[in-house]
Amino acid sequence: MKTAAAEILREYGPFVGVDAVHGVTWDGEQVWFATTDRLHALDPESGKTLRSLEVAGHAGTAFDGEYLYQIAEDRIHKVDPQTGRVLATIPAPGGGNDSGLTWAEGSLWVGQYRERKIHQIDPGTGEILRTIESNRFVTGVTWVEGDLWHGTWEGDESELRRIDPQSGEVLESLRMPAGVGVSGLESDGGERFFCGGGGSGRVRAVRRPS
Repeated sequence: MKTAAAEILREYGPFVGVDAVHGVTWDGEQVWFATTDRLHALDPESGKTLRSLEVAGHAGTAFDGEYLYQIAEDRIHKVDPQTGRVLATIPAPGGGNDSGLTWAEGSLWVGQYRERKIHQIDPGTGEILRTIESNRFVTGVTWVEGDLWHGTWEGDESELRRIDPQSGEVLESLRMPAGVGVSGLESDGGERFFCGGGGSGRVRAVRRPS
């Protein structure tokens, strides 16, 4: 396993009225981050919040190229990013103990924090299609160029981990500085990961190893 210190490229926030950042996703131009009762669109170049939607956001956030998906307690809502309207709802596999969320290959992938698992689920029904085991608490999840990464957060230690999607074996680990947690996680498809900072109320950009 390759291990290295995470390189934080930029820190965003704290933001007015935001006490914690849960899920994080990327729509190709903006970073969306979830707080308890809103989804906020952040311009990663200026660092400004451009707008927000009134949507319950207790955990992970995802984007499928057209719609946002947001974990709200024990459900996953499909959300119109223009209006904030909830278009559909499916059950979340952890029944309220869900953490990260991402979209890849036509499926949603849902982190289970204490269960140390990642479920691939059907975005239409919520049916679990397969499960990947981790050996650490799972926070955010993201796929980039065929690689599966997830955040971990135990005590005051956090890492970004690349794991084998078949076996769950850890292939690479980026250690965050002590006391810097990772809640949500999403890749921009390039050299950046965007990481939710939990109760710090911040979003951080971390360099993805090439």
